[in-house]
Amino acid sequence: MLRKETIGGPLLLVAAVLALVWANSPWSEAYESLRSWRFGPAALHLDLSAATWAADGLLAIFFFVAGLELKREFVAGDLRSPRRAAVPIAAAVGGVIVPAGLFAAVNLQNPGGLSGWAIPTATDIAFALAVLAVVGRCLPSALRTFLLTLTLAVVDDLLAIVIIAVFYTAHLSVLPMLLAVIPLGLFTVAVQRRVRSWWVLLPLAAATWALVHASGVHATVAGVLLGFAVPVVRSRRAGGPDAGPGLAEHFEHRFRPLSAGVAVPVFAFLSAGVAIGGQGGGLMTSLTDPVAVGIMVGLVIGKPIGVMAATWLVARFTHARLDPDLAWVDVLGLAILAGVGFAVSLLIGELAFGIGSEQDGQAQLLTGSLTAALIAAVVLRLRNRVYRRIHEAEAADRDHDGVPDIYDTDLERPHAT
Repeated sequence: MLRKETIGGPLLLVAAVLALVWANSPWSEAYESLRSWRFGPAALHLDLSAATWAADGLLAIFFFVAGLELKREFVAGDLRSPRRAAVPIAAAVGGVIVPAGLFAAVNLQNPGGLSGWAIPTATDIAFALAVLAVVGRCLPSALRTFLLTLTLAVVDDLLAIVIIAVFYTAHLSVLPMLLAVIPLGLFTVAVQRRVRSWWVLLPLAAATWALVHASGVHATVAGVLLGFAVPVVRSRRAGGPDAGPGLAEHFEHRFRPLSAGVAVPVFAFLSAGVAIGGQGGGLMTSLTDPVAVGIMVGLVIGKPIGVMAATWLVARFTHARLDPDLAWVDVLGLAILAGVGFAVSLLIGELAFGIGSEQDGQAQLLTGSLTAALIAAVVLRLRNRVYRRIHEAEAADRDHDGVPDIYDTDLERPHAT
């Protein structure tokens, strides 16, 4: 069940809500003690808090799965064709630029908050897909495909990885970074030879992660690099088309439950628990904080504007076209849904302001994501009714004469143009 893309969203939400409730309860000190509990080998500079282990260690599993999916899309998916990929790529880029710009505009008079500009740029694919699955059973499959290409499967996560590596690396130690190439290279050779033995691959992956962590680059980047190393296409020696899935698909099948069911929920549980309003500031004070307002505006307003504007510009001025099964109002609902951001946004907030900081806006991030999800659910639910009526009319036509007859109904299927 944990291999379903829609399961991770509810688990993430439950973990975040539990953390918020515990952190604002009379037992909040116990939560802080749990989050700050340190363990790990000090000789390897890995004596880290539980919250840091979750952000640097467990999320590396999430980014490993993301790396596998990214590699698969580049090699065998929609990104092989620039024309097919142009619209969702532009949508994802617009969905990063506009929220970041709005956050920066809100925080112009708050220089200390500008480092959080990337918090509202990431979309949480599991959360978004869960909403889409609940409200959009009759929506075109092209809508889900567009969402997948827009977010986790391709561009959104890739942009988040670049942002984390480039803008949130405080210092860079060259020697550990160069040494990380050795276990990464050995891991690459092993998987290219289709080695699956955990006792070979796991130590190499752990060494790569530890060295990247020591270099100052965020350790989750190691997960992406390891994912990129795994081959997508089946070995020629494996036989014909019935030889089974490629190694990337095999690893994705194995690690997705660990990512969706353990890594991301535990990270959310250890990251989302903050006292609402800080040190007695109160809820209204926290909601008027520039960082909190920037997050809300970026997610609820910036994401839809960025996605819609970029999609329209590319469809209008290039040869790329929106899928003919989609109407622009469908894309609007999806653009609003792209404002659901949590796991990666939480990570960026911690990198910008520090773990447990009162300024990283976790509560407002959850509020903004839920607001975007509710608005998108209303829009997509209305569209779902339209498509359900179309499907029922076509089914009635087939029952009548065996084939659909578009002239027997006054329902017109929506088009993108």
